[in-house]
Amino acid sequence: MSQIKVLQFISPSGFYGAERWVLAFANNIDPQRMRCDLAVTRESPNQDLRVADFHPDSAGQVHYVDMAGRFDIRSVKTLVNIIRKREIDVILTHGYKSDILGLIAGRIAGIRCVSTPHGFSGNVGFKLKMFIRLGTSILRYFDAVAPLSEELIEDMHRFRVPSSKIRFIRNGVDIKDIDATLANPGSREKSEAGIRPIGFVGQLIPRKGLLDLLSAFEGLHEHHQGLELQLIGEGRQRPQLEEKCARMKAGQAVKFLGFREDRLELLSKFEMFVMTSSLEGIPRCLMESMAVGVPVVAYDIPGVDQLIEDGVTGLLVPHGDVCALVEACNKLLVDPELKATLTANARTRVEEVYSARRMADEYLELFQQLMSPRNSTVTGGAD
Repeated sequence: MSQIKVLQFISPSGFYGAERWVLAFANNIDPQRMRCDLAVTRESPNQDLRVADFHPDSAGQVHYVDMAGRFDIRSVKTLVNIIRKREIDVILTHGYKSDILGLIAGRIAGIRCVSTPHGFSGNVGFKLKMFIRLGTSILRYFDAVAPLSEELIEDMHRFRVPSSKIRFIRNGVDIKDIDATLANPGSREKSEAGIRPIGFVGQLIPRKGLLDLLSAFEGLHEHHQGLELQLIGEGRQRPQLEEKCARMKAGQAVKFLGFREDRLELLSKFEMFVMTSSLEGIPRCLMESMAVGVPVVAYDIPGVDQLIEDGVTGLLVPHGDVCALVEACNKLLVDPELKATLTANARTRVEEVYSARRMADEYLELFQQLMSPRNSTVTGGAD
């Protein structure tokens, strides 16, 4: 079969898991068998478009879809023009907005439409909730939907996506990018003398459970000299978290580092990664921690339990149990042999099951199936 031409389409809301997934996919395709362009919506002057900046030239071209506001149906025409000019075979969408606009454009252009659900926010305003509901209701009209976790498959059934259209392709992390980072002579330099960083990478939002993380750190800090909590990322909960830090004895040892392009270098210096989320798919930041050799302590929730086997690839504690979280963190901080065992097992698991190269190959197989002669008629209806 000739090279398949794919257009990834996303409305960037920052530089988080979905945006990093887009880059991991593009970095790991076989260029002889797949060309992968990227289209991003451009909605405001201060929008974070780093996903477009970092997209590899070797994968394909980057296209900007200008929008007047957060949702502009006129952008469909721009997408259709890109599809036709670049002779796209498959549009691969990420997120409710991209799903809606991408499906309409794909149907007009007569190409295959595939959605990759990354998860669904629940604590949002009424208007956004309606758009998300519309986005989930149209998933059944895609040619295929490829959720990243087994929990998201359950959501697809709830959204009435026909089983014949659901293709589970497990999330993957870009090991090539991680290994290139670790090969940098400065990436493994020790932290400032006397500082022992632990931390978190991701959005500072309520479902990440960071108030629990701060409470746990308060209990850890008094028993471990030089311990520092580093929070890498931004989000609407930052003011609340900073307010809590101001009331904590250990507040001065909590560092809000914001968005960092050198997040992998910073992550590689952590003594441990702590995840206190209440809801996740299969977290990319967790896979990155496992790949760089940083041990993980996390709440035992669906998605996280696909990556972490308690006592084997990390440590799990019951969701919301801050005392158990402190105990597990203490265990890692004082037991270097346990740390070495967990990190070695975690790296092996990522390499064997959660690599982005494996993920990209499975998507290629899906696209080839959709493009085969027996699937030559594009249909928009739900089975």
